[in-house]
Amino acid sequence: MSISRTAPLRVAVLASGRGSNLQSIIDSIGRGQARAQIVAVISNKKDAVALERARKHGLNDLFVDPKPFAGRPDSREAYDRSLLDILQQYDVELVLLAGYMKIVTAVLVNAYANKMMNIHPSLLPSFPGLDVQKKAIDWGCKLAGCTVHFVTEGVDEGPIIIQAAVPVLDNDTPETLAARILVQEHKIYPRAVQLFAEGRLRVDGRRVFIDAAKPDGEAIISAS
Repeated sequence: MSISRTAPLRVAVLASGRGSNLQSIIDSIGRGQARAQIVAVISNKKDAVALERARKHGLNDLFVDPKPFAGRPDSREAYDRSLLDILQQYDVELVLLAGYMKIVTAVLVNAYANKMMNIHPSLLPSFPGLDVQKKAIDWGCKLAGCTVHFVTEGVDEGPIIIQAAVPVLDNDTPETLAARILVQEHKIYPRAVQLFAEGRLRVDGRRVFIDAAKPDGEAIISAS
């Protein structure tokens, strides 16, 4: 069923690098374009710039060191269980991967099925994985872009929520193409968060449908 949302969506961001998409979401929330609250920023890298951004904005910044889990046969799952404990402590409703350079396991995927998003700098299902701008140029693509999708156990295989396209220019390098794609990433990721907060994302198999907004603008969330 659906219930009215009265409080901002509780969001956690997992990041490993500079956190530019984290910043775009922080800015979007500040402008009132995303009815959400970032309750935690978590990184597997102690020196991640994303954690510095979190501290600058007064957000909870958490470094979860993967080293204590190394060498265990279930090292990846054990690490994700530690993350899950944190997410549950903060009552997180939506998890966002933003340059998070670890493959999440079923521990997190199952706990946050259709409640965990990632942004990828290609028009999925084309070019999952790394070095995607170079691949787009090498393949002679006329369009490239970015995709926000729900996270599944398959890398960059989850249901697609939003995409944005940019032209691939004849003189593009991977760096120039990546820069233009990043501009679009900063637009569509906050939009996906807002659509989730409004309860407008409906998953049916591999497809995500965006339901019409309620006439009165009242946001809803799904509850089992």
